[in-house]
Amino acid sequence: MNSNLTKSYQDFWVWFQKKEKTFFLALQEGKHIEQAFFDKLSPKLDIVKEGFYFLAGMADDKTAELVLTADGVIQNIVFVEELVRAAPAIAGWKFTALKAASYMDEVNIKMAGYTFNVNNINFYSADDTACPDEVNIIAVHDDLEVENTATISNGVGIFLDNYLGELDFATEIDNVTVISPSDAQQPLIPIGKLKDFLAWRKKEFTERYEGIRHNTEDDEYASFEAELADDKRLVAVMNTDLLAWDAKASHPWILLVEIPYDGERTNGMPDEETYELLNQIEESILTELKDSEGYLNVGRQTADGVREIYFACNDFRKPAKVLYQIQADYSTQLAINYDIYKDKYWQSFARFASN
Repeated sequence: MNSNLTKSYQDFWVWFQKKEKTFFLALQEGKHIEQAFFDKLSPKLDIVKEGFYFLAGMADDKTAELVLTADGVIQNIVFVEELVRAAPAIAGWKFTALKAASYMDEVNIKMAGYTFNVNNINFYSADDTACPDEVNIIAVHDDLEVENTATISNGVGIFLDNYLGELDFATEIDNVTVISPSDAQQPLIPIGKLKDFLAWRKKEFTERYEGIRHNTEDDEYASFEAELADDKRLVAVMNTDLLAWDAKASHPWILLVEIPYDGERTNGMPDEETYELLNQIEESILTELKDSEGYLNVGRQTADGVREIYFACNDFRKPAKVLYQIQADYSTQLAINYDIYKDKYWQSFARFASN
């Protein structure tokens, strides 16, 4: 675990312990909760790391519960989990990482004049023969019409987040489309059966790909070059063996690293010093994210003042931690941005595979 983060976790909980009786009383009495608790908690969480959200209430008459959440942002999930694991035992408090799943009859969302519950939401799976491992859920809400599509879609998303739990909703479904009953193309399944369906798909997926690795040591690479507007160049180096691999879905998490630099005077390319620094950063990532452990370096692209580095990963937690640390290590030299998202068939790299 990153030592700076560890200290931040510890500092946060030391602070929380000093305030917990005031926070408990605010939740118990239900008065001035925002001023007495939330307005103080939020900036302290931001000091630990940006991207923490929370819910709080009384779990029972004698127990207050604080739920820390990443609000579905994949790269923040691991930090929420770590912060909760670092929590001390405090009498009268329960700390939970990520919003837990609820029983289906407990979820009844009311929003913008509409309700979202087991009585008006059904689903079916839209299987794609070209991408058979993708979990594409078609959710059907009784009240959806053209003019309220955005509202109903948002409400269904909130329902699923509460019903499935934050982690499963963020990781077990690839795509959700919300439609009206008149647009359904398959028989409707009660939404209460969605958990069982997802558990079956997860088991099937795990059995198919468990333990699959790819050694990139002897792989072949190809260079791609193009000319952009204003005579700027694009140069990419991609692992063509990986792009042709038939087990891409075993590494469904794409790590995209973006490093902007000043390329105005060099046709969008880095100068020699920046080039060396970019390569150093990439080597730092490769040292931590090894192919033997499930982190495959698919390639990189350099163009128009941005170096992009691509990894396909079999999990999302370690890449998030590694990039957070590297981002901090090089913060005085170059800004490093990163994103982690699911793309089981690596469609992000289709422009290279088609060449």
